[in-house]
Amino acid sequence: MARLGLIPLDRMTAEQRRLNDTIAGKRVGSQTRGPYGILLHHPALCERVVAVADFLRDHATVARPLVEIVVLTIARHWTSQYAWFAHARHADRFGLDPDMVEAIRTNRRPVIGDETEEVVYRMTSEIMKEKALREETYERAFRLLGERALIEIVTTIGYYQLVATVLAAFEVDVPEGETRALPL
Repeated sequence: MARLGLIPLDRMTAEQRRLNDTIAGKRVGSQTRGPYGILLHHPALCERVVAVADFLRDHATVARPLVEIVVLTIARHWTSQYAWFAHARHADRFGLDPDMVEAIRTNRRPVIGDETEEVVYRMTSEIMKEKALREETYERAFRLLGERALIEIVTTIGYYQLVATVLAAFEVDVPEGETRALPL
């Protein structure tokens, strides 16, 4: 159970309800969950975090499979059961290789045939583990992605680190009745 519970719809302020309805309208259900369920306790901050998420989802040029590689890699790094639950179930819809997803899930280095997918995985791993991006990886990513997409990927890594931090600090778990997929 999360350290901060979900705010019941009938106890939300008008601002919280407006944000909840906006966020939930882009997802399934009427109650905002996960990191936004926590952030709704601070509506002004929540609104700004949602604006970044909306930009990355709706206006970025990076292909969705690359974003999902970032998300799954970060979820595994943080052992973020909720983030894994929310994203891994859609991996096949985005064309991700099930063997790659399983390797990430079990904390093994995945074999990735696509050069762009591989460099995005490498970037995400290096930034999280080494807190830096090696020059060789940067140059390869710049060549494959270009300047704009490279900035978007790095920002996506930062955004999902924020999400993972919120989920970890407030102990947000998978929804009731769902199974944790990540080994501890």
